[in-house]
Amino acid sequence: MAMFDGKTALVTGSGAGIGRATAIKFAAEGANVVVSDIHVGAGEETVSLIHKAGGTAMFQRADVSKTEDVAALVAGAVDRYGQLDCAVNNAGIEGTIAPFTDQPESNYDTIMKVNAKGTFLCLQAEIRHMLKSGGGTIVNISSVAGLIGFPGLSPYVASKHAVIGMTKNAALEYGKAGIRVNAVCPGGIDTRMLDSLADQATAGAHSSREMMDPLHPLGRIGTPEEVANLIVWLSSPEASFMLGAIIPVDGGFVAQ
Repeated sequence: MAMFDGKTALVTGSGAGIGRATAIKFAAEGANVVVSDIHVGAGEETVSLIHKAGGTAMFQRADVSKTEDVAALVAGAVDRYGQLDCAVNNAGIEGTIAPFTDQPESNYDTIMKVNAKGTFLCLQAEIRHMLKSGGGTIVNISSVAGLIGFPGLSPYVASKHAVIGMTKNAALEYGKAGIRVNAVCPGGIDTRMLDSLADQATAGAHSSREMMDPLHPLGRIGTPEEVANLIVWLSSPEASFMLGAIIPVDGGFVAQ
């Protein structure tokens, strides 16, 4: 029997990158997967990949910054599969690189709306259901930028620190109710987000791999699948004593 047979897992921002790899990993372990993204084509492609591999998945579009979308997303998961056992709050954006005093207010507002408010709303909706159903697991995706500062990325750094704060509070408040909330902090991962940041930082002169590989003590950036492995493990019974943990998966980046 696969680890998540009969379980339902919801993954936001699963149209690409870490979210897609996580959705595929859950499906491979037997879960019914609810794929969600703001981009319909990308999300449907993830579902197609899961189906082709013999897994079970559905897609539901959601803007995580909108209360009604998040409520409908959780309700849709329960309506389709009868329950919600695991949730991964992965949807996020990076925004614009600029010095602190040059950051547009609009950039701050947009990033916080998706990364911080979106995680807040998802946590609320997921926890409310899990309280009724007797428990579950939630993994929030923060970043190494939730642990340390990155010049030029102040709104993003603020949003990812906020995710860590919410993770700790939710874990403390609901652990005894059988809801385990933890967070993962990826370093440089081979995704479109990393490409976007590298392009902004170097005006397209170098690829993300050329720029980021030497910054990691392992000598390379990570893959979405390496992050997905940790996320799915944290969601499993094998991590039953993990609560409020904030775990870097960063090739040693923050150990320097």
